[in-house]
Amino acid sequence: MPQQLGRLLIIQIGNGEDPGPETFTNLCGLKTRRFSLSANEIDTSIPSCTNPGDEVIKTSRPGMVNRTFSGSGAFVSSVAMSGFMDKVINAEVFNAKIIVPGLGTFSGPFFVTDFEASGDMENNMEFSATFVPGDAVTFVAEV
Repeated sequence: MPQQLGRLLIIQIGNGEDPGPETFTNLCGLKTRRFSLSANEIDTSIPSCTNPGDEVIKTSRPGMVNRTFSGSGAFVSSVAMSGFMDKVINAEVFNAKIIVPGLGTFSGPFFVTDFEASGDMENNMEFSATFVPGDAVTFVAEV
């Protein structure tokens, strides 16, 4: 499998059009991105009932799964960014697509749990945001 460019790991924000087909726009300005897939580990280990002093074998099963996207970069003023910021300010759930090159697309309702704007005297304003699912997320593998 060829190497994938990190800049192609993107999140697209839905415009919430109803009725009609919803359109998705790349969240512009991201310089760093991270997508995390994880699951809680549920301990299912049980000591032997017939020989309690025997070695206990650790066993587990998956618990809650987590799908988190985070990114940071330049704050780029635009109509799309204004719409996104309305969702952040009002803590609203919105449709999003996370495109992971070489893997596929995760789609569904997301919301922002953490948002930070930052800047100094000379540089442009930057932002960082963390996105978590608001409900079930679907996955479509890249073909």
